[in-house]
Amino acid sequence: MKVTVSRKAHFNAAHRLYRKDWSFEKNDDIFGKCNNPNFHGHNYELIVSVTGQIDKETGYVIDMKVLKDIIKNNVEDAFDHKNLNLEVPEFKDLNPTAENIAVVIYNKIKPELSDNLDLEITLYETPRNFVSYSGN
Repeated sequence: MKVTVSRKAHFNAAHRLYRKDWSFEKNDDIFGKCNNPNFHGHNYELIVSVTGQIDKETGYVIDMKVLKDIIKNNVEDAFDHKNLNLEVPEFKDLNPTAENIAVVIYNKIKPELSDNLDLEITLYETPRNFVSYSGN
């Protein structure tokens, strides 16, 4: 029997959506106000969901304290109150869209989990706009 457990977290970060190899006009046409050269920010809401078998001894899929620490060390400490474009190495050459941020978070957390656990990242950029990624 597989069960999914989830933990919510949040971080505040600034970013700019643009491609260095495009003109300002093309970036403006594609990304609009998100192309602001002075950046803009979001209050991101993150849901990290882990799916696996319930351990017969502990009754856990994963210890939530362990999951909390993984999220803090790999996401909150790395992204909170940062300019994603300038201060987070993963976005040096990667446009920090919600889609790309979710994939980066997945790639940071997945190696911290046992191989028998599945992971899904749900990232809310705004209360109405969110993305999900589960490694596929």
